[in-house]
Amino acid sequence: MQKVNIVCVGKIKESFFREAVAEYAKRLSRFINFSVREVAEGKNLEQEADDILRAAKGYMIALCVEGKKLSSEALAAELKKQYDRGAEVTFIIGSSCGLSDRVKQAADFKLSFSDMTFPHQLMRVVLCEQIYRAYMINSGSEYHK
Repeated sequence: MQKVNIVCVGKIKESFFREAVAEYAKRLSRFINFSVREVAEGKNLEQEADDILRAAKGYMIALCVEGKKLSSEALAAELKKQYDRGAEVTFIIGSSCGLSDRVKQAADFKLSFSDMTFPHQLMRVVLCEQIYRAYMINSGSEYHK
């Protein structure tokens, strides 16, 4: 079973966001070994970078505005490619200040969901849904339509 992680800065304060992440984690458990690892918000991006890079494993996908935009089907194909390689995948979400250049340079892939900026707590929910959608696409489900 493939291992997929999210490494993110900070905790989610709102219970509705925590519940949404938990729901997608439950749904994903039939496809992958899924985990979310929270690292503490640092005094600056470089301090956070140390913690992020220690926690990230395998093929690293950094979420950043300058990354490549993918359709849901293209994300599914990327995850399948990593599965076929036997790679563990780690998505990285920065704090409200973003990610350090060091984390972006260490990433194997930079992914952008939009030119807009989203709260990092909400982005965690959106990312979980898109990972779930990708595995539903790869399983041939109608969910994604």
